[in-house]
Amino acid sequence: MKIAVVGTGALGGWYAGLLAQAGHQVHCVARSDHAVIAGRGLMLRNKGQETTVRVASATVDGKTAGPCDLIVVTTKSTANAILPELLKPLLGPATLVVTLQNGMGNVEVIAQVVPFERIVAGLCFVCINRVAPGVIDTTLAGYVRMAAARGEITPAVQTCVSLFKAAGVDTSGENSLEAVLWKKLCWNIPFNGLSIARGAITTDIIMADPVLKERVRDLMKEVQAASFARGHGFDDHHIQRQLDVTIGMGPYRPSSLIDFVEGREVEVEGIWGEPLKRGLAAGVAMPLLIQLVAEIRTKIAARRS
Repeated sequence: MKIAVVGTGALGGWYAGLLAQAGHQVHCVARSDHAVIAGRGLMLRNKGQETTVRVASATVDGKTAGPCDLIVVTTKSTANAILPELLKPLLGPATLVVTLQNGMGNVEVIAQVVPFERIVAGLCFVCINRVAPGVIDTTLAGYVRMAAARGEITPAVQTCVSLFKAAGVDTSGENSLEAVLWKKLCWNIPFNGLSIARGAITTDIIMADPVLKERVRDLMKEVQAASFARGHGFDDHHIQRQLDVTIGMGPYRPSSLIDFVEGREVEVEGIWGEPLKRGLAAGVAMPLLIQLVAEIRTKIAARRS
């Protein structure tokens, strides 16, 4: 297939490399790394092994690539205001789009230029970092869960799941997008949030502090309550699994922490704001999340001053 990866950072670089290795024609759209990727390719690191993968092209926009069979969106949700314009040069009459972005509200942005039936949302449960331009390191390849933008599993979901599985990614389809979103937010809300709110700390420090670890669990329970109120609940086993997996991550820096430390815009609305709105609208009291959002905004404001 002819595939465009829009936002070739950590996630985008990893999956662009795997899809290119699987024999697909991959075009990378990268804001800052395009020259490095075009000249040297993508360098993938996994458990001490290093592989360099060449792609078909790498540019700052998709105009040279032209219409593709599939677009994989891995930009930050903070770029959603310009996302429709980024996608337009890459769209053909049957192009599928899979968004692997964090948080809620991304599908609705893509639907401005792509019909819902051709949109797939994937949630990545992984530990992947961009450690240098065009260099992607993973400590946990994890898994991806995909769902249709609306309704249950569609042919578009089946196509994307098969494509990623064939590229070596643990991927499966789910019947509800919002259910998968809440499952991912169960981890993202506490760990991305506390890593910023508590002074730029890594996940191992959070897990080693009994007070912070208990706060993580309490935040997860609030997210769980919101998911049930919205009709897409997850059980306590999922909460425990997220805690257990985090222990094995070591000193991991969540993506929001990296954005915060490096002075970039943080995905406050997608990861914390929209879930809070949906939970409150469903009648769930979420005092801990309200407090966390306030702490995050305070830290961001202090960084700017």
